[in-house]
Amino acid sequence: MTTNLKFKKTHPQVELRPADEVMRLSRMGAFFPTRLSFSRIMIRYLANQKAEIIRPLWEIDKEGFGRAIYSVCLGGHNYSLVAFSTMLAPERRTDRVIAEAWDTSYVLYDGIPNKAELERLQNNAPKQEAGRFMACDLILSRANKSVRIFEHVVDSLSNGKQPDENLISSVGYLMRTTAVYGNGKFGTADRERVIDRPGFFAPFQAEMLTVWLIRGFTHDLVEYIAECRAPETFIPLDRRLMRHLGIGNATGLGMAPFLVNHPILINNWMMARETALARLRAIEISDAECVKNIRSLIIRARRHLYQWNVDDVRQMARIKTLRREFEEVEAWATPECLEAPNPWDRLVRHSSCWSQECQELIVALIMEPHGQLIDDLADDMSSNSTLLLEPAKTVGELCELIEQNYQWALDVDFENAEAQHYFWYVSEEKLEPRLGVRLDEPGSGMELPLDLARRVQALAWDLEPTPDAQTIAEFLIQHPCHRYITRRVQATEFHLYSEIRDNLIGADCMPIDMLRCKLSFFGASKFDPKSDRWTRIALFQGAPLIGDILSNGADDWWLPVIGNDL
Repeated sequence: MTTNLKFKKTHPQVELRPADEVMRLSRMGAFFPTRLSFSRIMIRYLANQKAEIIRPLWEIDKEGFGRAIYSVCLGGHNYSLVAFSTMLAPERRTDRVIAEAWDTSYVLYDGIPNKAELERLQNNAPKQEAGRFMACDLILSRANKSVRIFEHVVDSLSNGKQPDENLISSVGYLMRTTAVYGNGKFGTADRERVIDRPGFFAPFQAEMLTVWLIRGFTHDLVEYIAECRAPETFIPLDRRLMRHLGIGNATGLGMAPFLVNHPILINNWMMARETALARLRAIEISDAECVKNIRSLIIRARRHLYQWNVDDVRQMARIKTLRREFEEVEAWATPECLEAPNPWDRLVRHSSCWSQECQELIVALIMEPHGQLIDDLADDMSSNSTLLLEPAKTVGELCELIEQNYQWALDVDFENAEAQHYFWYVSEEKLEPRLGVRLDEPGSGMELPLDLARRVQALAWDLEPTPDAQTIAEFLIQHPCHRYITRRVQATEFHLYSEIRDNLIGADCMPIDMLRCKLSFFGASKFDPKSDRWTRIALFQGAPLIGDILSNGADDWWLPVIGNDL
């Protein structure tokens, strides 16, 4: 199988893991953040550029309501987070996308807004989808307080004491976003406006910058309210605890189809990750310092697992399995073992005896101390390409690609109703993807084209009597309904990881696996599923604070831990 030439072999590497192994939902739903996650890429760029964040505006009253601006210069361009904090009645606070009011709202602005622009943003940002935005508005977002911890931190600091460390650890954020919109949505700037600017080459960098600055605003806000409440007794939040407070996020089905709708982009994400792993597995001898770092990271990861607790029964059982398995990882990965030849290839091979979640945690683990070898792969994770039809190719060539890359689809028995249990559609109310039960709910006539396995089977059925020498153009003249799936099949010739290799309309489909895969590339940790269709996570937990971005160790925050519980 030929892979895309974008990822050239510039370093020794073993064979990539096959797509039939990597692109299964069960494995994708076991991914962890890595140093190639987009939040890590953004923080590294800020640190490397010695970026300084200023706060040119702070018009917040003693109750914490008002507006603020945080600005940073990157590659000769100024960007400003414009933040608005408003009063919100408790009964209106919800994580659901149908909400119409939020505690805080934000715009990442291209430049530094003048007074007129600030007023325009104040009139529109709190309305979110109902507002009107311009091409200088790069990102639109909103967030709600985690009321329990936010008020606890305010109360503690105002009374001269630090907040409960266990509560900080269990929640991990003061606010959680319910949307981070960009790429032209609701009138915001199209990605083309910034894609060629320094710092924005990798995917979702404007979004990551926005969320990190929102985190800084939440830290400033909680301290400011506490100081206003009791200036005589107020103490600042311990920076060790502050660093552990990231930004929460509630994410649902709206994110899931992205992995299907952007096959070349997803291929590039996966190719970067798998190429990094292949490079590491080709290392013949690891030096003592790297082995020491790995041993330290194993201990950190094990501690992180004990600080990761969720209500979801399925995920909690997986976490408990991980805790047990990672003790076995630590026992196996002795200094003597890791200093022997081919340490990372041997560790990856040995990990097959553990769960997929443990296997993928090991993948993330061994990437961590090897930035000099793999960080360059971040430069190839974007894509402006679209699926192109190759009409001059032959039916025989198309059949060969189906045989090579779609056996998983041909194996699905669509005579069984369970195989087409669900259908994906777009909600008329919120224009968000949703999942319906085919036999119980109306709307299957408006089904989204995520039924890829079924479409491949239909294509294969019509190809069977067609001569191999016939061109795709001739075939599609007779069967125009297959244009979409033909483009997807042809894309797999050079984009090995472009397709999720599972039936996305089957009764056993778990959308939460799609969410976790994408969120792991964002850098999310402590996945907290609330059903098989939405989850809460934390972003930038353990990341450098606004004032610490220039300090040593700005890139050392993989799987953060707090306290000394183990």
